[in-house]
Amino acid sequence: MQVETRLAALREDIEAWSRQFAGYPCNLNFDYTELLPFMRYCMNNVGDPFHDSNFRTNSHEIEREVVALFARMMRLDADKAWGYVTSGGTEGNMYGLYMGRELFPNGVVYFSQDAHYSIPKILRVLNMRNIMIRSQDDGEIDYEDLYETIRIHRDVPVIFMANIGSTMTGAVDDIGKVRAILRDLAVTNSYMHADAALSGMILPFVDDPQPYGFDAGFDSVAISGHKLVGSPLPCGVAVTKREYAAAVARSIEYVGALDTTLSGSRNALTPLILWYAFERRGMDGFRAIVAEMLAVAAYAVERFNSRGIPAWRHKNSVTVVIPRPPPEAIYKWMLAPQDRIAHIITMPQVTRELVDEIVDDCAA
Repeated sequence: MQVETRLAALREDIEAWSRQFAGYPCNLNFDYTELLPFMRYCMNNVGDPFHDSNFRTNSHEIEREVVALFARMMRLDADKAWGYVTSGGTEGNMYGLYMGRELFPNGVVYFSQDAHYSIPKILRVLNMRNIMIRSQDDGEIDYEDLYETIRIHRDVPVIFMANIGSTMTGAVDDIGKVRAILRDLAVTNSYMHADAALSGMILPFVDDPQPYGFDAGFDSVAISGHKLVGSPLPCGVAVTKREYAAAVARSIEYVGALDTTLSGSRNALTPLILWYAFERRGMDGFRAIVAEMLAVAAYAVERFNSRGIPAWRHKNSVTVVIPRPPPEAIYKWMLAPQDRIAHIITMPQVTRELVDEIVDDCAA
């Protein structure tokens, strides 16, 4: 009885807070009830999803389909792509930077001060030389500072860490400008990784996206699965080029698999979740979801401004930036603050009616 009581109390608490979930980019509108039978089995996607494994109770086949789907969204031919379903954006970014390090061991990583908080930690773990670049006021990287910094180190390969939707403001670094800087400085050895945790599921579904994919010059991309897709478990997808993964692969006899991923044992349920979401909603379904999210974001900016609260957002962004509101509003709506600003993110559960409530509390 104690177990049932404890679980009931936890569920009630989570249910209550889920109705006030406005500051973090997680889509709560999902239903994976059909996948519950798989919870009865020990499933493990150990090793490379594109290679056979002795551990037969896996979802590698579906994981390969998920990687191909995300590769196409990132404008990379599926037959040229390699990737896997990760535990989330941090692992995806670590994989991208790890790949850059393996290709250019003496390279220097350049990242903006608005990069995700995990990036400095990843760089310490990987022991990579790195330089933080200033950001502009709107969160986009400062290209003049980037130019001058690379100019000083132009004899060293460049590993660039791009924000395709920064954490706090949704800023998208212009990879075209970065490429122009490298050409101007005659830098021939470079690797470009994109942190597209949220916007990687937005830009493929809008009419006029900023450059975000492999056709723009990226070598690897990390996208979260528990954000716009929606998942009860943190997850994501890392995508890179097949020849890059081949350069780091090694055979492990114990499991009869190639070791190409960062983790050994990997979640076999999250590929099912991502596959199921696309099978049920389809590309048109996600396009409609993104359109409504952007419409609600525009509504939120208008409502905040109408109450004298200066709010703004970037092009194609569902991140609405506002001055830091009172602590009571931050706590009630689980808003994400940093220094003098905070934001709400208009995920599908953040309706216009919810926006009105948040605006009222912030203006009180």
